[in-house]
Amino acid sequence: MTAQVKPTMRESRRLQTRERILGAAIAEFKRSGTAAAEVSAIVTAAGVAHGTFYFHFPTKEHVLLELECREEARMAAEFAHFLDGTRELAAALTKIAELVAGLERRFGRALFKEVLALHFLPSRPEPDDWTDHPVIVLLVGEIERALGNGDAHPEADACYSATFFLLGVYGVFCTTDDVATRDAMLTKLVASALRGLEAR
Repeated sequence: MTAQVKPTMRESRRLQTRERILGAAIAEFKRSGTAAAEVSAIVTAAGVAHGTFYFHFPTKEHVLLELECREEARMAAEFAHFLDGTRELAAALTKIAELVAGLERRFGRALFKEVLALHFLPSRPEPDDWTDHPVIVLLVGEIERALGNGDAHPEADACYSATFFLLGVYGVFCTTDDVATRDAMLTKLVASALRGLEAR
């Protein structure tokens, strides 16, 4: 059994400071938008020195990256728990759309769009791979499970299918504000994805 390493008082204070800055930055981003957000307003709200912000986050985009990473981990945990109770691919795809809808509600529409924009930015501060995104990894696993069970076409590409389904979901959320229209589009997107994967 591995002993838990207790953080030092200094490390605990550093983490608390980082959390204060993150919370203040998110509030400022929601109020002003990321581009217009003033670091001076963030550090004033967090009660830290100006340089402390840059010690924790080299740029405002790094705040968005931290937020994205945390939310992806939270969504992945919820999705993994959901998958423990069902093996229906249609239900898994629908759950993904529900998780993205929940993310938009938590962030607010403006911040949600900014996080998505950063996600797809070619010059994002920390380039990544699809395997860095736990929700995609879980969805790829579900599609591979369906392939293994003969529930999907044997030539289907699990990574391609999962990635393009998520792109479709994000696209729906970015292009319409009308909930009824969005729900109809998401229903069609799930049906279309299933048709593309179905065993013939």
